[in-house]
Amino acid sequence: MTRSEDTTTATVMSGCVKWFDPSKGFGFVLSDDGGPDILLHANVLRSFGQGSVVDGTLVSMTVQQSGRGLQAIDILSLSQPDVGRDNPILKDLEDYSEAQIAERPVEPARVKWFDKGKGFGFANVFGDHADIFVHIEVLRRCGLSDLQAGEAIGLRSIDGKRGQLAVEIVSWELGET
Repeated sequence: MTRSEDTTTATVMSGCVKWFDPSKGFGFVLSDDGGPDILLHANVLRSFGQGSVVDGTLVSMTVQQSGRGLQAIDILSLSQPDVGRDNPILKDLEDYSEAQIAERPVEPARVKWFDKGKGFGFANVFGDHADIFVHIEVLRRCGLSDLQAGEAIGLRSIDGKRGQLAVEIVSWELGET
């Protein structure tokens, strides 16, 4: 379903992402009001500026009944699940506070490659060929579950013990500013 279709019967609903698989191109949301699962298609998520979303993410969306059931047609907001931000996930982050990380610039970048099974990958800031290490736990803290090679993202990075380390991944639109 596309945004240009008739949305006169659309309603705003909120819920929690049950699961989302970017390789399949869809997932499901459990409504806060109960009832059947709501289909979340990758195109709807991409229209919001994200290529994936982690399980447990809170979502506010416009939903419409289709021939196959409820389907999200527009994302209004996403809220990351609480993943214990106070506990550093990587040794390199122990010396940085959330405020210090937030002070780092968001830079536009492209994913060089990412292997969800291995739990890491690399990205490059535009105009710079240096690799920036991307750990899967950083992705999860940012509300993402996976990255695709060539995907445009925004990222904040620090000088880690073994080179540049991504500490925050944001949507491409935020990386453009």
